[in-house]
Amino acid sequence: MFSSITVGARGAAQALVVGQFKGQKLDPATLKLDPDGSVLGASKRSEATGDAGSIVVAYPGKGFERVLILGLGDKDGFDTGSLRRAGGVIGRALAAAKVTSAEIALDGALGTIKKAVDEEAAGQAMGEGLGLIGWVCDQFRGTATSNGTAPGKLSVKASDRDFAAGLKRGLGLAEGSNLARTLSQTPPNIATTTYMAQQCQKLARQFDTLGCRVIKGEQLVKEKLEGLINVGKASVHPPCLIRLEYTPKSVAKGAKPVVFVGKTMTYDSGGLSIKVGGGMKGMKRDKDGGCAVIGAMHAIASVVKPRQKVVALLMCAENSISDEAYRPDDVLTFRNGVTVEVTNTDAEGRLVLADGLCWACDKERPGYIVDVATLTGGIVVALGSTYAGMWCDDDALRAKVQEASDRSGERVWRMPHHSEYRDLMKSPVADIVNSAPVRAAHPIQGAAFLSHFVEEGIPWTHLDIAGTHAVDKDGGEYIAGPTGFGARLLAELVAG
Repeated sequence: MFSSITVGARGAAQALVVGQFKGQKLDPATLKLDPDGSVLGASKRSEATGDAGSIVVAYPGKGFERVLILGLGDKDGFDTGSLRRAGGVIGRALAAAKVTSAEIALDGALGTIKKAVDEEAAGQAMGEGLGLIGWVCDQFRGTATSNGTAPGKLSVKASDRDFAAGLKRGLGLAEGSNLARTLSQTPPNIATTTYMAQQCQKLARQFDTLGCRVIKGEQLVKEKLEGLINVGKASVHPPCLIRLEYTPKSVAKGAKPVVFVGKTMTYDSGGLSIKVGGGMKGMKRDKDGGCAVIGAMHAIASVVKPRQKVVALLMCAENSISDEAYRPDDVLTFRNGVTVEVTNTDAEGRLVLADGLCWACDKERPGYIVDVATLTGGIVVALGSTYAGMWCDDDALRAKVQEASDRSGERVWRMPHHSEYRDLMKSPVADIVNSAPVRAAHPIQGAAFLSHFVEEGIPWTHLDIAGTHAVDKDGGEYIAGPTGFGARLLAELVAG
């Protein structure tokens, strides 16, 4: 919708955005911005309900070209996070009106709430909503598509300094999410394993705090990365482990590195356990866990800038079909000695993640690990598109993830993780199977499998984002397509 969105400070804006709570009159501070009474008049129209996300437009005789009265919903239940969705609503309205500059003055309305509102947090939520709705990915359009009007630029500012600072931070975080969305949207004939490695190398060149290393070919054999080797060996696009590292200019004393592991399947045919019917459609998005991690690293390097090292491990492969393909009945020995009987080649994500978790424990000696993956259809059945599934047995890490979830608005729901679920994964031939022969506890099976590759004593969280990584229709701060889910959550995790 916008080619760019920036926070400006000078000059008159075309549009003004003010707030109105449901059933409430305009506050005195907002009325001071209404010299000719047109805004007050608009606020009294029947459609000016103040319902969350509603918009009424006034056209003053002087000053701003238009004033948008944004409905903030019930005052008693107001949550700053609701401004993220409101930012999407405002962004759509500004784009439709071809507005290039806007001032946001919600501090008057927010100041009427009895409990003090964190203006910076409110601004950040609004900035995230504006940034997310501003995403454009039209590079795959060709000559058969009318170009129409090119997306314009938008400059926003705020009357409150803290709100303005939040706007800038929110837009920066959204940029990371939008990078993840663009990578997700890129088709598999372009977004090959090599392409994904190149994008990470490009990102590392953009920031002097980022470094990138690509492990492939004989290096995979040397490092005993059996999941990547076997899952990716049927494809002409070679598998690789992409290691992105953020190193701050000064590291806080005693800070251990944080490790993110992202499932980055550039395409998933199911392998020899081939997906049937329409099951392959959309499998370009089986890389979205890795895309989220890449987006998080962008946000970490550009916005968050924590004083601890952050390592991203992108487990990148294409699950294809050829005479080289790995098979059901194969037994793989991972670098930590655990043996896995392959029972389903369409349960490939957990095999490459197992490599990443082993590497994280062996090589990085992390403070904690978070893996992100579009792992199971079962989590979609369990939680729909409202929450991602979270497995974490460490109380301190689980609390940190929940806090980051609350700040980012990327919601997670704790799922059970009991030793009895590990029993489901036992193999009569090897140590464990990669897919149990029962549908019971389907999403939990994935977490139970992965737990065999995390050293005892290292805090670990598994996030299954299969239900939240994309939406099928426009709404709030998103248009139909990828959401970049996880990028902002991970960035907030290391910011906290």
